Amino acid sequence: MKLVLISVAVFVTSFTFASEASGISKMEYVQNWSQVAIEQMVQYKIPASITLAQAILESGSGNSILALKANNHFGIKCHGWEGKTIYHDDDASGECFRAYKSAEESFIDHSEFLKKYNRYAFLFDYKNDYKLWANGLSKAGYATNPKYPQLLIDIIEDLKLDQY
Repeated sequence: MKLVLISVAVFVTSFTFASEASGISKMEYVQNWSQVAIEQMVQYKIPASITLAQAILESGSGNSILALKANNHFGIKCHGWEGKTIYHDDDASGECFRAYKSAEESFIDHSEFLKKYNRYAFLFDYKNDYKLWANGLSKAGYATNPKYPQLLIDIIEDLKLDQY
C-alpha cells in the first residue's frame, strides 16, 4: 500500500512539473503581449497594466484551456457574441465563452467589450489609476471573485506593470 501511495505521489509531482515546464511564465507573457496592451491603451484608454493583469489572471499567463483552445485571454463569456464559441466550466457547468482566431483578437475584443457596455463607462474617468480600475471592474461585475481587485493589483505591483 505504501508503494502505491509513493508511486501516485511521484506521478502527480512529475505531471505537475511537466505541465509547468510546458507553459510560459508571467514575465514571458508580459514580454509577448505588452506591446499589444500598449496599443490597446492608446486606442481605447484602458491602462495597459490592467489589460495585462487581467489577461495574466484570466488566462493563467496564456496557459489556460480557454487561452489555448479558444485564444480567449480574458475569460469573456458569450454575452451577445455571434462568433465562434467554446463551452467550459466556470461559475457553472458548460458555460459559453467567446472563441477567437488569435490572441490579439482577444485583446481587441476585451477593449471593445469594456467600451461597449455602459456598466464599465465610469472606469474611463479613472484614467491610468490601476487601483481604481481594479476595484471598478469588480464593482461593475467583470468577475465574481471578491478578491479580484486585489489579485489584479498584486499582479501589477509584483510585475511592475504600472510602467506601461
